Amino acid sequence: MRSETILPRQVNRRIGQAMQAYSMLSQDDCVLVAVSGGVDSLVLAWLLQMWLQKAPISYTLRVVHIDMGFRGPGDLGANPVAGIREQLDRFGIPLLVEQARDLDEADRSCFLCARQRRHQLFDLAKEYGCNKIAFGHHKDDLIETLFLNMLYSGNLSTMVPKQDLFDGRLALIRPLAYIEKHEVQEIAMSLGLAPVDNLCPLAGNTRRDHVRMVLQTLYDQDPDVKSSIFASMSNVREGYLL
Repeated sequence: MRSETILPRQVNRRIGQAMQAYSMLSQDDCVLVAVSGGVDSLVLAWLLQMWLQKAPISYTLRVVHIDMGFRGPGDLGANPVAGIREQLDRFGIPLLVEQARDLDEADRSCFLCARQRRHQLFDLAKEYGCNKIAFGHHKDDLIETLFLNMLYSGNLSTMVPKQDLFDGRLALIRPLAYIEKHEVQEIAMSLGLAPVDNLCPLAGNTRRDHVRMVLQTLYDQDPDVKSSIFASMSNVREGYLL
């Protein structure tokens, strides 16, 4: 199937706008693609692999999954790694699997787990010689993070499409930042990609899930609210904040 039939013109244009506005890819980049098993990161891996064939620049990819060790019940319980590898194999995308670092069960929380995984990705980028880490976060993720930080951290901030770290030696990029979750899901359906079950015992009962439900209520009442919230993140009137 041609990429033009998978990526609608408007979606492709907005992905390109984000990539260009934040200079996400450059000649000879080595990009570590963080794949969790959700369709967002699976679509991102496909997208960056597909662009390798037609981009005017040359870059390399290292697609990695950090195995958190969660399995389904029983001795032959479901293994998320197998489901991820099988789907990426269809597109000729090699998958690197790294075991998650140990985290004290008593200290396990979404925040600490995510922070540890992030630090491990930083170390893996250095080990693999990558100067970029690509995440599959989209517009809905950025909005949810804005509200998470306001409600639970007491600050106005969100994930940005590109973030330079360690004096510019590493950058985090989010090529899907300008498109919505339902658009990512439509791309996934066209590709035959399906989310791999998240077997974490806390899945579906997090602060992000709660924020997502509240926001969906607002969107159901007025669909224009999402665009307005997203626009506000680049239209900050600092003189009207404390």
